[in-house]
Amino acid sequence: MKLFKSPTIATALAFGLISGGLSADDRLVHDGEFMVDGKIFGLPEARVYTEDYSGPPVVGDYLTAVPHLAELDYEGNRTHDVRMDVISQQIEVAPGKSYNAWTFGGSVPGPTLHVREGDRVVFTMKNRSDEPVVITEPVNGGSPFFGQVQANPIQKNQPAVSPMPHSMDFHSGTVAANDKWQTIPPGATIEFEWVANYPGVYMYHCGTPSVLMHTAQGQYGAVVVSPKEGFPTDDQVDHEYVLVQSEFYLTEDEYTEGYRYDHEAAMARDPSQVTFNGHVNALHDAPLRANAGERVRLYVLNAGPSGTSSFHVIGAIFDRVWYEGNVENEWHGMQTVLLGASNGAVMDFIVPEEGSYKLVDHEFADAERGAAGTLVAGPRKQ
Repeated sequence: MKLFKSPTIATALAFGLISGGLSADDRLVHDGEFMVDGKIFGLPEARVYTEDYSGPPVVGDYLTAVPHLAELDYEGNRTHDVRMDVISQQIEVAPGKSYNAWTFGGSVPGPTLHVREGDRVVFTMKNRSDEPVVITEPVNGGSPFFGQVQANPIQKNQPAVSPMPHSMDFHSGTVAANDKWQTIPPGATIEFEWVANYPGVYMYHCGTPSVLMHTAQGQYGAVVVSPKEGFPTDDQVDHEYVLVQSEFYLTEDEYTEGYRYDHEAAMARDPSQVTFNGHVNALHDAPLRANAGERVRLYVLNAGPSGTSSFHVIGAIFDRVWYEGNVENEWHGMQTVLLGASNGAVMDFIVPEEGSYKLVDHEFADAERGAAGTLVAGPRKQ
């Protein structure tokens, strides 16, 4: 593999080539990059190597655990150095039902990355599926993700070992998939770049065959790319939450006291659980919060891997919806938003009264399998 071409990211940063105040052409930091309609393409080849790294499996200031979303506390565009290592974890998805999950960073779904349209991401991932990694203890040098997981340990994360080849596929990246999304074995590290050319709510997942199996085993999460100019209601939003819907296909494991992935059920699209944020009780035990009269924004991703979501908030109407999270795709007055596997949307609604509001997949078979949650609204603030 070729190394990154000159000038390097460090050089570009030192000379301000990636700052938001310069022209678009000045943001071409590698030989071979080019622009079409203000979007950057032609990024360097991925680099695969081995490294002696045993630090935090999630590194980056803008990586959070669902339902949290990091604030973009900077102007213009910037480069993000992001690490999400592959690790195995024993996690619970329903009371008494745990399985050996394959994860990005240790949770299902994995960390949510928040960037701005035009930002550059330098991504590193080590395949650490062959080593036990603890994420429930204090971590130095990691991301906000760890503190949020430790504050809400609903999945009861425990380290596990499941050596397996893995890869990373960012739907938010516009690159050659055979290069950047290539599979790496346990012990190897891959490093590549992508530019957030389009705003949206995107899925990332493992693209190693069987993709169905790797995704259903837990390897997915969300990337939120906020529009460069923002959404029209940004100054009116009081609360923002990330919600990832997904399916689990589990059966009792005859050799252990837990559960295991059931490929036949996955092929038949017959999930054992359908969840919001990785556990049937995730948004009941820790409900979302708001007050009457406030505007709530949901960044919703249907990770699938195979089902659809008819997302609905009982007692509310979505005032504005930006399908796929793109400001050009604006809908009004939506009772339900239909999301296919890997589709996302940004949904605003106004909390009408004090009370309890149920979030559901209106395909009620999925709601009965666990795709439900709660938003608790307090009294209107005067």
